[in-house]
This record gives sequence, C-alpha cells and structure tokens, in this order.
Amino acid sequence: MSKNNENKLVPKLRFPEFNSKEAWELMQIASILNAESSSLALNKLELKQSGYAVYGADSIIGYIDTFQHKHPYISIVKDGSGVGRLNLCESETSTLGTLSALKSKDEKKYQIEWAYYLLNTIDFSSYVKGSGIPHIYYSDYKSQNIGVPKPDEQQKIAACLSSLDEVITAESQKLEVLKDHKKGLLQNLLPQAGETVPKFRFKEFENSGEWEVTELSELGYLINGLTYSPEDVRDKGLLVLRSSNIQDGLIDLKDSVYVREDINGANLIKPKDILVCVRNGSKNLIGKNAIIPEVIPFATHGAFMTVFRANNPAFVFQLFQSDYYDKQVRADLGATINSINGKNFIKYEFPVPKNPKEQDRIAETLSSIDDLIKAQNQKVEALQLHKKGLLQGLFPNLNEVIE
Repeated sequence: MSKNNENKLVPKLRFPEFNSKEAWELMQIASILNAESSSLALNKLELKQSGYAVYGADSIIGYIDTFQHKHPYISIVKDGSGVGRLNLCESETSTLGTLSALKSKDEKKYQIEWAYYLLNTIDFSSYVKGSGIPHIYYSDYKSQNIGVPKPDEQQKIAACLSSLDEVITAESQKLEVLKDHKKGLLQNLLPQAGETVPKFRFKEFENSGEWEVTELSELGYLINGLTYSPEDVRDKGLLVLRSSNIQDGLIDLKDSVYVREDINGANLIKPKDILVCVRNGSKNLIGKNAIIPEVIPFATHGAFMTVFRANNPAFVFQLFQSDYYDKQVRADLGATINSINGKNFIKYEFPVPKNPKEQDRIAETLSSIDDLIKAQNQKVEALQLHKKGLLQGLFPNLNEVIE
C-alpha cells in the first residue's frame, strides 16, 4: 500500500494497483444499503441448539427452524443497550426486533463485507436519540455521506481487513484459553467448599497439614479512599485511582484524575497494595480489583474504592480472583445494595495454608499465568489498534475533501 495525500476523495492508504484509478464516488448510505426490520421477540422464541441462527445485540443467541435473510447482511442495534453496534451476519439467519438488517442494493456494485467495514468508520453516536431507551433508526443515518470505490477495490479492502479480523479472533481465543486455564488452576490450587486441602498440592507441601479458614482481617488491613470536590481537581498533582483505572485485573492510567497535592485526608498508595472497587452504579464492577505495580505515580484512591494492604500481597491477590471472593461479594450486595461495607469486607473468609512458603509457591504459579495473560492481552490490543489505524487509512476522510 502507498500513501496518497491529494485533496480528493481517495484514502490515505491505497493499494498500489488502484493509485492510478479514479477517485471514490461521493454517495449516501441510502444509495448502497437497504434496511429491513424484524418482528422477532426474544420472549416469544423457542430457541433450539441447532437450526438457523438468530442474532442478538452481541452474537448468536440460539437457533430456530426458519430464517429471514438468505444472504449475508449487516445488523445494527437500533434499540436499548449497545445501540449502534454493528455485526456482519451470515446467510440464512435472522435478527431480533431490536436490530435492523442492512442489505446491499446491488451486491455486484456494493459488497456487503466492504460496507460493514465502511460503517465501522462512522460515529453513529451522533444519531442516537431518546433519554429513556436509546434508539437509532435507518431514517436517522441513511443520508450520511460516504465514499464508494469500484467493486474490485472494495473486495481488496474487505479481504485485507477480514484477514486481520481472523488473526484478532485467533489471538482473542488464545487469551480466553489462558483465562480459562487460570480459572482451572485456581480451582485446583485452592480447596473446594467444605474441603481443607486443595485437589492439587505441590509435592513439598503434601505433609504440611490442612489449610485453615482465615478471616481477611488476619491477612492485612483496609485503607479508606479520598473524598474530594471538583474544586480540588487539577491538570496534574496527586493521582486519584478510581474504578476506571482497573481494567482486566490490571492498573490502567489512561483515564486519570488528579487533585491538588496538599489535599487533606489522602492515604498514599504503595506498590503491591490491592485496589478494590467497593461502590459503583453497576453491580458488576463492585469487587473488581488489581494489584498496584512496582512503578506507580504519586497516588491515592477515591472514596468509592478501598485498598487492602496485605501481609502477603501476591497470595491475597490470587484469593481475590477466586470463587470464594466472588461469592462473598455477591452475597454482600444482595438484591439492592450497590456497595461493599468495609466492616463486612474485612470479615470475608478464605482457606489459607499455614506454611508461608506454600502461599508463595501458589502465588508464583498463578502470577506466571497472569503474566502470560497480560502479554496476550497486549498483543490483542496492539492488533485492534492496528486495525483502527487501517480503517482510518483505507477509507477517505470526508471532512478533508468536503467543504
């Protein structure tokens, strides 16, 4: 691919065989795609394990005996959670009524796979309406301007991006396998409910006796978070870690907030502290945690967070990844409460081996898998970032050529 910076409707990155070709044609979505609605309601479907697939907002949700769409198409979520989300759907499938099906008006001129990647370059959020249940309809975005090349260039772009998607899918599957392996190790290296020794025990500790159920208060102590006001926020200063700074069990500083360094009531975070979300509007986020890395800026944590400073941080962090931890968090929340009370949290109970060396061996084993997961996650993120760059380069920026 080569770069083309002329001020006309062509992409910045264009395959060499198309450099001498004409510019892309300025059109609208309605010129290349039709939209079809669906009347299928999830609560009225008798889904099966096989048959013709039915797509929901995220993926296939089950199977039925008939299908709506004979050929491949693009689904877009038009109502509710995930509004505007796109999916490239296979032939002989159906969609729920919360999705629209976008189909090529002429597959020989406008290839559906290329159109799917084209739509991925459009920010549909500007078309979303509704303060209660958000929605987006074809009539809202059908006049969106787009650039359209000839079919052979469409095919080349689609082939390039779909091959990259295949790599991303394969690497993502490897990531999930590693995560499943970690879950399996946790289940085998920690005793099951009602048992006093794990299914798998390192040979050197086979005669070390039974594990003891231990209250979290015996393994360390909690450090409360900082309450601050908007007036305390600065462009730089004391970093305040919040729920958004915990991503996939790791500390992520992309979304950072700072307050004045002389603020009162800030408890400074140290490496190997365990940061825990104890209050959030989403119950699914409560209890998520991450261990503070060796290198961390001058930092504290917000009032909706807590820090557990453990006697053996690496081992306790692994306890916080176990079913023991999840079950106690969910029981604490109940049906309505959206926070963990610190007094309850410190009373959580876990099975713990008496020998500190056994704790260390378990933590080392599980941490080595965490390192593999982290590396694989970074690989997937790098591929996704590469795809984002390709999408920006392989499709023209209409803002640069349309006044």
